[in-house]
Amino acid sequence: MGDTFALLSMLCFASNILISRYAMARMPVDSGFFIILGTNIVAGLAFFVAELALRTTPFVFRWKEAGLFVLGGVIGAFLGRRLLFDTVRLLGPARASVFHSCAPVPTLVFAWIVVGEMLGWYELALMAVVMAGLWITHPPQRDETISRADRATLRRGMMFGLLTITGFGVSNALRGLAMRSWNEAICGALLGGAAAFLMQVLITRDWPRIIEGFRKGGRAGLLLYFASGLATMGGAILIITAMNYMEIAL
Repeated sequence: MGDTFALLSMLCFASNILISRYAMARMPVDSGFFIILGTNIVAGLAFFVAELALRTTPFVFRWKEAGLFVLGGVIGAFLGRRLLFDTVRLLGPARASVFHSCAPVPTLVFAWIVVGEMLGWYELALMAVVMAGLWITHPPQRDETISRADRATLRRGMMFGLLTITGFGVSNALRGLAMRSWNEAICGALLGGAAAFLMQVLITRDWPRIIEGFRKGGRAGLLLYFASGLATMGGAILIITAMNYMEIAL
């Protein structure tokens, strides 16, 4: 069951990387990020209300675990996802997806530090094979075609990529720790999304530029960022749910 949830989550996040490339061409990411985070909240709230209507056990709110989800949302949904957009912009969706696929590595490290979780050699070997396959199948750009400016952009994109997967690793470890004692994936994802939206509001200063970005993006830009928000919230709920059935790093 955990494998199925993890696979569906990967499909959601991979779709988001492809969608984000087209979305950023239509609307500035500073404006689009509000649409993504707002969609996260609306979609998460809809899922949560539906779950409350269908569940047979009472919902119990736990402050400690909720705080872990909020912190995970600030680090992962706010910082990590914003850096992922910069990585896609600088490296393109193909290279960015390779970086994203390496997220289990820092997750493994932080899951060991935070939760004390250890993987066996078999699981580690499987992770290594998958990530090596992704790097090998990605066609490298020929050195003679890369200018000095392109190399600088590549280095900057790789730095953002490393920061992205580090943020995702910390976030996944915190959410996995919360799931150990509070199996509320949808509520946890909603809390994380709300915290990320609040952080984005607090750091934004140039609101006229944000509104102008909405106008320039038009309907196509709004729909693309809306689709990105659905994909990221769906992926977050699925990956958190998977942590209830399998190791956090996997």
